[in-house]
Amino acid sequence: MFSQETKDTSQDSLKVETLNEVFISATRTLRQLSSLPLPAQVVSKKDIERSNSIRLNDILNEQTGLITVPDFGGGEGIQLQGLDAQYTLILIDGVPLIGRSAGTLDLSRISVGNIKQIEIVKGASSSLYGNEALGGVINIITEKPRTGFNGSINNRFGSFNTNDLSTSINYKKNKLGISAFINRYSSGGYDLIENDNLNTVDPFHNYTFNTKLTYDFSDAINMFVSGRYYTQNQDVIATETLRGKSTIKEWNTHLQLNQTYSEKWNGYLEFYASRYKANEYLNENDGSRFSNSFFNQLMLRPEYRIAYNINENNGFIAGIGITHESLNRTDFTEAPIFNSPYAYLQYDTNLTKQLNLLLGARFDNHNKYKSQFSPKGAIRYVFNEKLAFKGSIGYGFKAPDFRQLYFDFTNATVGYTVLGYNAVPATITALEAQGQIANIIVPISEFNNQINPENSTSINIGVDYKISASITSNINMFRNNIDNLIDTRIIANKTNGQNVFSYYNINEVYTQGLEFNTHWKPSNLLKVSAGYQLLYAKDIEAEKAFKNGEVFARDSPTSPAFQLNKSDYFGLYNRSRHMANIKLFYTIPKWNLESNIRTTYRSKYGLFDTNGNGYLDDYDDFVSGYTIVDLAFNKTFYKNFKLGLGIDNLLNFTDTQNISNIAGRIIYGKLNIQF
Repeated sequence: MFSQETKDTSQDSLKVETLNEVFISATRTLRQLSSLPLPAQVVSKKDIERSNSIRLNDILNEQTGLITVPDFGGGEGIQLQGLDAQYTLILIDGVPLIGRSAGTLDLSRISVGNIKQIEIVKGASSSLYGNEALGGVINIITEKPRTGFNGSINNRFGSFNTNDLSTSINYKKNKLGISAFINRYSSGGYDLIENDNLNTVDPFHNYTFNTKLTYDFSDAINMFVSGRYYTQNQDVIATETLRGKSTIKEWNTHLQLNQTYSEKWNGYLEFYASRYKANEYLNENDGSRFSNSFFNQLMLRPEYRIAYNINENNGFIAGIGITHESLNRTDFTEAPIFNSPYAYLQYDTNLTKQLNLLLGARFDNHNKYKSQFSPKGAIRYVFNEKLAFKGSIGYGFKAPDFRQLYFDFTNATVGYTVLGYNAVPATITALEAQGQIANIIVPISEFNNQINPENSTSINIGVDYKISASITSNINMFRNNIDNLIDTRIIANKTNGQNVFSYYNINEVYTQGLEFNTHWKPSNLLKVSAGYQLLYAKDIEAEKAFKNGEVFARDSPTSPAFQLNKSDYFGLYNRSRHMANIKLFYTIPKWNLESNIRTTYRSKYGLFDTNGNGYLDDYDDFVSGYTIVDLAFNKTFYKNFKLGLGIDNLLNFTDTQNISNIAGRIIYGKLNIQF
């Protein structure tokens, strides 16, 4: 229960049987999903394969409480329990992805072809993972080499000239294991607005290369090495007269040396390095350069952790490490360097047969912001074989990112300026000397201190209930209280009539609600699951303003204003009150056929304050709710050949004005060959 995964157990039939749906991310130890005291879920490789999905964002969109939302740059980030994408830590094999140019980590760049399972932990997880784990953690676990020689070829071709081609090769014998995965994904792009002569998404192609090597020096010492390389090229048509190219190059390498010192002691030495580079340029029709932007981020992270199992009911895990990050980027006042040493400790104990207690804490030091101490506690109490209670409370934080500290950007067309917190004193002084500042609203002296990290207290309380052998369900109530939220404000007026913006800490916001999941599996042929999330996401200062009668609205620009009350306040932007999903998987053995239908629903949400009172209320314009229905069929021929057919977005839902990441109906075919 408390030991870590130190070697490949795929051939250990007893372990696979007893540790069904093994979960690592929530505690960094091997735990059965059903025994965790935390809100968590697993997306299995089998469900990924049966859905015929090809990118990570497609899979996550179908999970309860998760929704991918597009950012202004065209990327897709994940919203979890109503928290923005910047507050969820994304890991691959336990180490973080980088490349958040505007707070969002684009999930569409991750292929699912070599994913073993996806682990989702909801609630603040900074006690183990530190920065960015304010809202939760998503860990993408890829396949490791397994005994024998085998491989596969997959190709999916569909609407909009999308083509996903991948191959994987695996070999393991005795002490040595090697695997390789190659993926090419391309799209002809699509256009949701026909008359503007521009594409919603321009054509692109990308490649992913992933290799892994495992070696057992002895029964007590083994090594794991992986390398991943990703590259993408995309033609960019910004306007009818501005055209260019966008490129992304990303690599990471991960080394882990595991040693069993005794039956109770295990040590893990880990080194991770990653670089993410993005470049984009736009040219005029005559070939002259209009703009050029670049982004070059590097992360290095060594870590040593140790696990000590006192007995079968008590165990510790502790770790120390340091994160080094640097970023060289367009429109920065300098090329900043972050150094953050950290240490964490976790204690996992079964106080009785019914009661499991988890206690953990982490300390993060930093050279640019205040140190953070992140505690967490969780319990699970089993009343009987059908009913169990679990609850957790934890602290999470997100440090100010490079952009919020060092940005120095002036829009060449409109003329407004956005400054990072640390860039304000020098840049405002320089703009004043140039005669560009008409009025300073926020004194420069307010920027002499440090901006504080955003932090959250996360509470989750839930019940797991096994109704029968074939029906299980769980409900989880959550609340996330976020303090020191970083937002933008006007700090000065410019002589050109535009403004200077910068970042600052504002008051508390919260997200709260409940999640419900149920699974029915009457036989090995049929599986039905359903999930629902109710969400309230609000700013406390805004609630006070509505309660005090300080907010007004109009039915039309010429009608008289009327006072709004507290019930008229809808909440934060881009949050839906209701989200739901239903998935049905059915197998017909005599035809070697697997089929499924998957439906997701998102209720209305607001993107803008359309009545001009500064808040999102019931009298604003909303994006209408929508339903996405996906169908997939897979038939096996001669054991090693599988043909798939399907339709994504069967109802052909699109929203040309507000939703850029839903292209319309996609009809596809897929071929899988095992060897």
